[in-house]
Formats: sequence, C-alpha cells, structure tokens
Amino acid sequence: MGYIDITGVEVYRGNAGDTSPVIYVIDSPDHPAGLAAMARGRAATVVSVPVRTWNDALTPWEAAALRRGAPRFGGKAAATLTELRETVVPLVEAQTGARRPAHRAICGYSLGGLFALYAFTGDRIFSACACLSGSLWYEGFVDYLRDLPFDGTGKHAFFSLGKKEPKAGAPIMRGVQDNMEACAEILRERGCEVTCSLGPGNHMQHHRERFETGLAALESFLA
Repeated sequence: MGYIDITGVEVYRGNAGDTSPVIYVIDSPDHPAGLAAMARGRAATVVSVPVRTWNDALTPWEAAALRRGAPRFGGKAAATLTELRETVVPLVEAQTGARRPAHRAICGYSLGGLFALYAFTGDRIFSACACLSGSLWYEGFVDYLRDLPFDGTGKHAFFSLGKKEPKAGAPIMRGVQDNMEACAEILRERGCEVTCSLGPGNHMQHHRERFETGLAALESFLA
C-alpha cells in the first residue's frame, strides 16, 4: 500500500481545457479541504491528492513526537514524492490531456504545506508552490533548505500563516513564523519569486480563506 490513495484522487478540470495549468493539492481523506467548491470556475485544473498516514507520508525525515504518547513522525516524504511524480502526475495529465506539463504547482496545508515546499524544492516538475500554515517548525528543515542546491529562477513560492500561530502549540511550533521568513529569504536568494501573507486566526481557523488565497496566487503565476 502506498502513501497516496490513488483511488481517491479527484480532478477538477480548469476552464482553459487542455492548456490549463495543474495545481496538485495535498489533501487528507479524514479531513478533506473541500476542493470541489474552491476549484469551481478556475482556469487551472485542481487535483486533490489524498494522503494516508499523514504524519509519516509528509515528513522529510524521522523526528520526535510533539508530545508524550503521540507517535513519532515517520519521515517518508521521499517515497510520497516518488509516488506523486511517477504515478499520480502521469495519470492525471493523461486523463486531462495536459499539453503544458511544465506548468504545475503543488499546494498543501500544515504538514501538507511542509511537503509542498519539500517537493517544490526537491523536484523539477513543479514551477510553483503554496505552503499554507506550513509546518516549517519541523526540526532541521530550515538548515536542510539552506544546504539544498535549488535554483528558483522563474519559479514562485507563496507562504501564508495565521497571526496567532506562533503563540500556540508545542514550544517548537512557536518558531514557525521565524522559520517561514527564513525559508522565504533562502528562496529569494536562489532567484525565486516569493510572496508571504499573514492573516487572521490560529492554525485551526480560516482554512478555506488560506486555500482560496493560495490557489489564486498559484493560478495567477501559472497563467
């Protein structure tokens, strides 16, 4: 069994037809983002990519749990990215008849946002990403990104965060805004166009607004 639920992948066709850029959104089978409504009327094709075992599939290496008794993070993001690149992307683009395969983006929320940035900087198939309330507090990620040989020329990254997010959660999570800003600066230094947005609320609020803003930013860039 893979980390991506292939049978649960949903494709919402963009109104630009075969020339629609494609935005792959990391989604949760247990708490879906509700992409059908958010994709309606967009030029871009939006793809829901449901991921099993969230804490394992989306983390780049193993790490300790945030609290006593919780499971450790499994660090299987590389395997998930391989599934996405080698199975999901070809299936989706064969189905949609996509003719501009370089015009792809990846988007995710929370650990999905961490994975979106990991995939964007670690694979050439994506020209843009949206890291929405991304778990950039993840131990070692800023140093990993700093050491990565990433060329951001001609690419775009969108970051968003709720203003209350650095004030809640486990102690390690309270550095999330500093880490987001550090990641943004690293990407700018590599030639990437970067946008950061601070909005209202905490990590558990305003999901729909952050997704809408992130999808719009990606769509604007990909157009």
